[in-house]
Amino acid sequence: MKKVLFVASISGHITAFHIPYLKWFKEHGYEVHVASNGEKEIQYCDKHYDLPFQRNPLKKDNIKVYKNLKKIIDDNEYQIVHCHTPIGGLLARLAARNSRKKGTKVIYTAHGFHFFKGAPLRNWLIYCPIEKIMAHFTDCLITINQEDYEFARKHLKAKQIELVPGVGVDENEFNVDMTPEERQNFRKTLGIDKNDFIIIYTAELCRRKNQGMLLKTLQLLKSDGYSNIKILLPGFDSMNGEYQQMAKNLKIEDEIKFLGYRKDIPELMKISDLAVSTSRQEGLPVNLMEAMMIGLPIIATDCRGNRDIASKTVKIDDYRELYNEIRQCMKNNKPYFCKKCDEYKLSNVLIRMEKIYIAIE
Repeated sequence: MKKVLFVASISGHITAFHIPYLKWFKEHGYEVHVASNGEKEIQYCDKHYDLPFQRNPLKKDNIKVYKNLKKIIDDNEYQIVHCHTPIGGLLARLAARNSRKKGTKVIYTAHGFHFFKGAPLRNWLIYCPIEKIMAHFTDCLITINQEDYEFARKHLKAKQIELVPGVGVDENEFNVDMTPEERQNFRKTLGIDKNDFIIIYTAELCRRKNQGMLLKTLQLLKSDGYSNIKILLPGFDSMNGEYQQMAKNLKIEDEIKFLGYRKDIPELMKISDLAVSTSRQEGLPVNLMEAMMIGLPIIATDCRGNRDIASKTVKIDDYRELYNEIRQCMKNNKPYFCKKCDEYKLSNVLIRMEKIYIAIE
């Protein structure tokens, strides 16, 4: 039986983004293995290797992971090793060097290089040389945004370089039907009035996602008399309440709903009027793709990944520009809709990945 190995530094990455691809391999007669950190049960996985990947490439534990991963790859004679995440991609490609000589094909999906226009010099000094070296041990390098693709084509020597628009969004999950009454009732459960204008930003609360920019924008809107705006912020809080305190300091805590982790993102988007991203960097933002599936207008910061999707962008941390664009959107949101929805659908991304998998076998 043919075998495939998926590698990522944490199991959550596999379960969040790659289950449809594990399923595809199962349906095509493969025995599916996964190597990742975490004992989480993984659908369509025949064998899971729980390895203690560390995010810092200089951590000693990664030497042990490399040795274990090399043994796993050498012993199983995989047809394909598909690796993800920077450390997963580094260690898997190193570990598969001998197996590649025997026919194993190695695919690496870069979900956003750690070096990009505007990234800290440290990122360029550490991660760019690693990717240049590891490209020589890569049969197919998949990038998910235009900036990374152009860099890879110019500077990385992988055998094959492809641009695939992310992992895809299951359009069926976002085909949400809500009657006006259901929409209003759901709003009520969140303490939102019928005539409120709702802005949603689905993301982990962290500095990279930069929710502080949106809070400052809301304060400016409120001070100018826009009292009917509410902001929904579903997402895990990695800031230990820092943004909640900022909202109190800006006297906008009543206008913001910090929702924490939610499983009803399609419904939350369905009751919203505008999707926003104030992120400082992205690979290819799933939250904007999901908003696109719902049909929401989008305003996003002009960073890598965001600019691939959003037709309307603003400068990072320029909350006055965001303020102006939100006001414009409230008057007429037509210029803010995205037209490229189909290419981000899971069904279409699967077709593109299927062609890569079949061609590389």
